[in-house]
This record gives sequence, C-alpha cells and structure tokens, in this order.
Amino acid sequence: MMKAWMLLAAAFAAAISAQGEVELSASADRVESPLRVDMKCVGTLAPRSVKDIRSSNWTLGCETLDRDFANFDEYKRFLAPLGIKTIRLQAGWAKCEKEKGKYDFAWLDKIIDYAVSQGLNILLETDYGNPIYEGGGGWDLAGGFPTSAEGLAAWDAWVDAISRHFAGRVRDWAMWNEPDIGEPKKTPEAIAAFNVRTAKIVKRNIPDSRIAGLSLARNDPAFLEECLKAMGEDVKLFDWIIYHGYAPAPESSYANVERQKAVLAKYNPTAKLRQGENGCPSEMATRFALSRIAWSEYSQAKWDMRRMLGDLGHDVESSVFTICDFNHKGREINLKGLLRANENKEVIAVKRAYYAVQNVAAVFDDTLSRVRDSSFGTKDMTLSFYEYRKADGRPVFVFWTHAEEVGKIDKSTGVLGEGEYAVRYNRPGDSFTTRPAVFKYAGRPLEDPVWVDLLTGRVYEFPRSRQLVHSGGVTFVNVPVYDSPCVLTERGVVLK
Repeated sequence: MMKAWMLLAAAFAAAISAQGEVELSASADRVESPLRVDMKCVGTLAPRSVKDIRSSNWTLGCETLDRDFANFDEYKRFLAPLGIKTIRLQAGWAKCEKEKGKYDFAWLDKIIDYAVSQGLNILLETDYGNPIYEGGGGWDLAGGFPTSAEGLAAWDAWVDAISRHFAGRVRDWAMWNEPDIGEPKKTPEAIAAFNVRTAKIVKRNIPDSRIAGLSLARNDPAFLEECLKAMGEDVKLFDWIIYHGYAPAPESSYANVERQKAVLAKYNPTAKLRQGENGCPSEMATRFALSRIAWSEYSQAKWDMRRMLGDLGHDVESSVFTICDFNHKGREINLKGLLRANENKEVIAVKRAYYAVQNVAAVFDDTLSRVRDSSFGTKDMTLSFYEYRKADGRPVFVFWTHAEEVGKIDKSTGVLGEGEYAVRYNRPGDSFTTRPAVFKYAGRPLEDPVWVDLLTGRVYEFPRSRQLVHSGGVTFVNVPVYDSPCVLTERGVVLK
C-alpha cells in the first residue's frame, strides 16, 4: 500500500507542475484529520506572512546548508508564508575557507540577502571546524573544536572576517553548536573559554550584536552552572544562553528548564534562556534525536506545537527544528523537517506539521501577553493550560493533554500509596479521540466563544450553554481536549 506521504508528494508535484508554486492560503482541507467534535465549524485560521507579524517567540531552523545537506533554493519560498520571523543559519567555516586565508562568503550572502528581503531576521551560528588546518577541528556535528595554535588562530581570523562581512546585516549570533557532545569530551571550562573568545571577536566588530552562548545539546542545570561559573565576568557578553534537550513528551523537560532559568539568573540576570533546537521526526528513524519511535505526520505536528506552546508558557524563546528534511552525509535523512525532501535534497511535499506550525505562528505573536497569575485552569494534572490576553483584554486560552495519572505516590519513598498524585508523561500519538474537560476562570464569560483545533486550523462555535456563570466567575464545561493544542477565545480574535 502506498504511504500517505507518497500520495501527498504526488499531489504536491502536480501542483508545482501546474502552477509553478505551492498554494499556502487558508483552506479547511489543508490538513485533514479524523477529529470529530459536536460543534459547528465556522471558519479556518488564516495564515500570516512574516511581513504581517511584528515579532514573536519563534525561530525556524534552516541549518546544515554549511555542509550542503539541504538546498536553500528548494525551500526558500516556504519561509515567509510560515510566519516565523527569525531563522537559524550555520556559518560553516570549512565551506567559507577552502584554501588557507581565502574566504568565500558568496554562498551565505545569497541566503542572507534573500532572507532579509523577505523580512526575516538572522541568527547566525559560528561552527564547525576546518580540516585544512592541522588541529583545526572537525567540519561536522561533534567534530571537535580547533585545538592547535594554528587552528585557533585561523578560527579567530575567520570569526573576525565573517563578523566584519555581515555587520549591518546580521545582529544576532550563536556560538558553536552542541559542544558538549562528541569525543574527546569537552569540559565546561573548555566550552566556556571557546565561547568567550568567539563572542569577544563578534562584539569587537559589531558592538550592538546580541549573542547566544553555549548552544548545549543537553537540558542540564548542573552542567550549565559549571559553564557559566567558568565564564566569570565574561558571562555578561551573552544576551541568551541556549539549550536543546529532546524529549518524547516535551512537557517532561520543564522541571529542568525552570532550574536552568534559576541558575542563569544567578550568574547573568539580564540574559534569557533560549531553546535553540527541537523538533520531531515525521516517521520512525534509526539515527538522531527521538529515533526508534513510531512517529507519524500527525504526531510530529502535535509534538512541534506542544514544544512551541510549552516553551511560550515558560517564557523561553523557542526554535522549530527544522524547515526541511536533510540528507546527513554518512548517516541518513533527518526526518524532522516541516517539508519532506528526498535524498537529492528536493522538496517533494508539505507535511502536516508545516500547517500546524503556521497556525501557531498566526495566533501567538507579540500582540498577546501571557497572564502569569492566571485564574484560568483545572486541578487535572494531565493537562497543560495557559492564558494570554490581547491588548484590549480579550483572553486566549490554550490547552492540551500531556500525561496520565498513575495514582498517589509517596515522594520520600517513590512508592505508590498515600501522598500526591503522580503522572506519566505521554508523547503525542495518532489518536483524535477527545474527552471533556472543565476549566474555571475568575473573569467574564466569552461573548462570542469559539474553540480552535490548531492542528487543522478549524474554528468551531463553542456553545454558550457550556459557560456556567457564577459569583466566582465562569466555569467552562464539556471542553474537548486531546493530545494536541486547542484554543478557547473570542471569535474576533481568530476570524476577521
């Protein structure tokens, strides 16, 4: 039997052949799903291009172009319609300097100039090493820092050249990707020193640059503290500190995220924690993060949204990894793209996750502010829920299921029995069965309430009879919830 993505790919190819471009306008059938709810569908979210959005919490991964694992020209037309304002690029020392002392930035000029013309902001990452120098480090992920005197001097010269070259076009810079993986293991002191030497060169050439430090593969408060401590006063060079840390259920990450925020505040109170790379495969993979799990396009879309909105709910800037599948030389195709690509780096289909991320970007921009002391909620620990507000006070509630209760547990012994309820985090799956939830809210009832399925973008009329008004505010009853983010808000917030 032909896979569903193959059918989509065939339709996609036909659309390109017929029109020369891909239609990305609002349509109720952009993403079909088995979801059925007992409410009337009254519309569909309209996508918003980056030029229609002032700013938001999101970064989009456009990585690996430095190693030619993907083709920018194949996917560039999909960037602006997605609605994410910042893209992450890797600068690629080995691609820029193939002959000692001679730099070629033309390949990166082409990419950055196009992105800027589309209204995109650039986060440019300085990596990896360069094998033309003895001790120059490896050219790929986990390849290792330059270590020789010649290699380090050449690194410094390249960072100096590239930061001078892009001054005025690139303000935001990130340090070497995932320095805490690979062999030999790098100590926190070595990682800190390499970050500081690189940041100082960028700052010298671009005094108003904003720099993201560390780019750690892990989500580990203790390791983060060792790195920050080793930086001393130079920790103040950094505007953000980046972590990655993949998890099958994104919500299981946030205990450590909050601890990392506390650690960072101790060493640099003005810097912000930033999630710099997270994504989910669209089918089972054998390599890379979240491999050997039976993912699908549906569960990928749910996972990406849950990561985005969970990060937003914890005040962490959030990166979606990645725009397009890429063919990692010597490994396999990394299937975390929002677009499907083949081994020849040709884009052959738009995945469901593209539209789902597009829906999140269309709603959750800087016109919303998170309510930190929100009265909206439930005692149900298997649900994630957050409240946001428009400038005029209209609320936007977002929620989804992320776990199941496993019973009461004694924290001192870890044994089931008397004590607090514990939950087991669940990764998103392929089920579209909803269950009714009850949410209390100390504010006013919604005047024209709608329920939104962010996966499909469909907007449903939420019955006023399910708003129970009382002296303490309002209780929303029989609210459909499942393992994908949904919204409850006023119709005018999401439909024009």
